[in-house]
Amino acid sequence: MSVVTASDPDADENVAPERRGTRLDDWWARVLATPRRRALWYWGGPILVTLIAATLRFWNLGHPQAIVFDETYYVKDAWTLLQNGYESSWPEGADADFAAGDTGIFQDAPAYVVHPPLGKWMISLGMAAFGAGDPFWWRAPTALAGTIAVLLITLVARRLFASTILAVTAGLLFAVDGNAIVMSRVALLDNWLMLFALLGFWFVLLDRDRTEQVLGSRLAASHHLGRDPHYGPALWARPWIIAAGVAFGAACAVKWSGAWFLAAFGIYLVIVDAVARRRAGVPFWLTGALLKQAPVTFLLLVPVAAAVYLASWTGWLVTDGGYYRHWAEEAGNAATGWLSWVPLALQSLWHYHEAAYGYHVGVHSAHPWQSNPLTWLFMIRPTNMYFAATEDGSGGCGADTCWASIIEVGNPLIWWAAAVASLYLVYRLVRYREWQVGAILVGLAAGYLPWLGYLNRTVFQFYSIAFEPFMLLALVFVIGLVLGRRDDPQWRRQRGIAIVAIFLGFVLLISAFFFPIWSGVPVTPTFRQLHFWLPSWG
Repeated sequence: MSVVTASDPDADENVAPERRGTRLDDWWARVLATPRRRALWYWGGPILVTLIAATLRFWNLGHPQAIVFDETYYVKDAWTLLQNGYESSWPEGADADFAAGDTGIFQDAPAYVVHPPLGKWMISLGMAAFGAGDPFWWRAPTALAGTIAVLLITLVARRLFASTILAVTAGLLFAVDGNAIVMSRVALLDNWLMLFALLGFWFVLLDRDRTEQVLGSRLAASHHLGRDPHYGPALWARPWIIAAGVAFGAACAVKWSGAWFLAAFGIYLVIVDAVARRRAGVPFWLTGALLKQAPVTFLLLVPVAAAVYLASWTGWLVTDGGYYRHWAEEAGNAATGWLSWVPLALQSLWHYHEAAYGYHVGVHSAHPWQSNPLTWLFMIRPTNMYFAATEDGSGGCGADTCWASIIEVGNPLIWWAAAVASLYLVYRLVRYREWQVGAILVGLAAGYLPWLGYLNRTVFQFYSIAFEPFMLLALVFVIGLVLGRRDDPQWRRQRGIAIVAIFLGFVLLISAFFFPIWSGVPVTPTFRQLHFWLPSWG
């Protein structure tokens, strides 16, 4: 028996090279062999998962013909915004009458509401076009927001990972997750907060790429002219920051928690600028980023966001009937001294905000479906938003007793895997300092960490929709690591593809199993009980 040693000059000829990639990779390369096919995949994949999302969100959207959970506030507020320009009050028991089509029973007296108006204006769009008689049109704008968010997360993921496969995976996970489906099928505010925050994140990523190119060209031009840019230039031409300001301002105008996204990504932009200047060889890169570029970034971002937020209150400002609308005109309320120049309407609006903030921090009343923010990442206590029972065989489930539910429980496999992936990314950031990981964690931190300061406040699991896209992006990042690359050894690549394929297959099966309790489909009590994988879900 002959043995080939390292000193054998023919060793490389006698040992076959290790195969890279798989036959599936070879087939996929042939499929995308032409520019037209690559373009079809580039857009066709994201569009396909968006169509899946639209189907799951719009199918039978008018069911149930009832006000669901906090729709009691936002749907009726949206309708009176259309009619009066401000949120108006309703008589007791108005939910059933409104659901039955009697939508004109609101009063001219203002209602005390504690969230800004933009989300309710967005909900009103369907009713403005087609009336309030059909629940489908209460919910259609919110379902559209959830559908657009699926397309948007594919664009974000492709910007982060430079991979259409991973982008489509992110879109698919978002399309079929229960939390995202339920929050798109009920007319609440949180889906709009999520959409605008995710849109702002996308604009920040677009600015990051563009700014690196512009900074490099500006520095090269300075060197060509014999100048030594010690601090680097102040870049004013950054349209994507202005766009991010609009998006984050809109998020704030839906719920005040949008301000955390504005603050977090504002700080992120300063950090990105500092890193870009350091890489470009700017001598005083930190000083230039903090003292030269940061003020410019602030002026491009924050005033725009503030203007969008204030504009959302236009209906309240241009009408006379809103809550606290004339507070500053009452004796002893108007500001004196150096603030006396502020218009009385804005003083009244400021007082409204003070009162609303006091309400928010003081909400401690017990609710059967409240949850502790410490449990949100692992979805310990989802919200049961709707329940109806029939006992006479007319429920449509094939049994005498039928139960219909809308339970905001995510796909357990997606959520638990995403929670673990998010925690892993914290380690990954410390260990490798990858910019994609840092960007994802900024969004996750902005949407989640502030709630840890309100552990005694009455809050709900469904607030997590605001940061769910960032959890899914964390999961997709890990999926990319498992998949590996086409030039990986064959055994590793095959194993990675198999693991991801099996995972996604189980995700789809679990979503199909849970869809009835996400969409209010009548089922038997036994079948409904099979979905309570944790005791706290029931």
